[in-house]
Amino acid sequence: MSETNMNGFEAVNVGDTLSGKVVKIEDKQVFIDIGHKAEGIVPISELSNLHIEHPSDVVSEGDEITLKVKKIDDEDIVLSKKAVEADSAWADLEEKYESNETFETEVKEIVKGGLVVDVGLRGFIPASLVETYFVEDFSEYKNKTLKVKIVDLDKEQNRVILSHRAITEEEEVMKKQELLQSIEAGQVLEGTVQRLTNFGAFVDIGGVDGLVHISQLAHEHVENASDVVSEGETVNVEVLSVDRDNERISLSRKNTLPGPWSGIEDRMSRGDTVEGTVKRLVDFGAFVEIEKGVEGLVHISQIANRHIGTPHEVLEEGQQIQVKVLDVNENEKRISLSIRELEQEQEEAEYKQYTKEEDQSSFQLSDIIGDRLNKYK
Repeated sequence: MSETNMNGFEAVNVGDTLSGKVVKIEDKQVFIDIGHKAEGIVPISELSNLHIEHPSDVVSEGDEITLKVKKIDDEDIVLSKKAVEADSAWADLEEKYESNETFETEVKEIVKGGLVVDVGLRGFIPASLVETYFVEDFSEYKNKTLKVKIVDLDKEQNRVILSHRAITEEEEVMKKQELLQSIEAGQVLEGTVQRLTNFGAFVDIGGVDGLVHISQLAHEHVENASDVVSEGETVNVEVLSVDRDNERISLSRKNTLPGPWSGIEDRMSRGDTVEGTVKRLVDFGAFVEIEKGVEGLVHISQIANRHIGTPHEVLEEGQQIQVKVLDVNENEKRISLSIRELEQEQEEAEYKQYTKEEDQSSFQLSDIIGDRLNKYK
């Protein structure tokens, strides 16, 4: 004989798991044929661990589904589909939690404070655990599949907290390690300026930041990094050194830029006269900047058309002067200049002009004397 419980339903008790067929779907409940005198009822709230608008979002008529008996009263057997799924899901989640497993889940709802996902039951990703950066609007995450890890699991509290950020951080660490092992000094890479500081700029070169010291930002002297680069700007950099143990990379933007000496022999040659600024005075001469970043030397013997003891007798720093190019060597970044030769040329020109004027004066005087002598003949 079959057992009969106190409500008259044969062999059906609260907590039992059984199978049934969906025979009718209404707005707030589903009727199930479970092979007993009365049909089972699954309220919409027991169909899914996630919020649903209508039972047809989850089941269709004719579906065979597994259910758990939640309640038995005089007329109804109340069943739950989500309880069965939850039991299975908890077992699976506990295994994933213990093994720190990475798995995928779909975002079902956007709620205040984060995302609701389907992990066989209702899982939650707090806003702070979605990405490594701040996300202002989560609307684009609806129905998106994310890789996650479980960071907190409490069956009694029905709490499942997950993190997508943890996956992203792990991937970034792996990518950083791979990059640190692969890059070598001398490589030229494209990067993005991430942060500016008073001592330079940090540049992301593909998952890891390297430092471009302020002295390596440009060929000319740089007071502030913001004078030559800006955050978000794409730049080319050369790897100067890699400290894998301390995860530090030194970079140079300057080395990827044409230097001020590049093509100098095409822009000036021996015999040219150029204007420059006296930048430094030393015992053996004066350094004159003739282009931005390009300085030539006027040796003390070439400063004046006379003997001088020190350059300070004739020149001072910041003075604008004309100089003649004696020699240009781009490879050695060396230019020899002369002030003396310009003075000599000027003196020779003045002498020639004076001689010419004298000749003309002598010629005119002889003509006058000759004319007068002719009158007395």
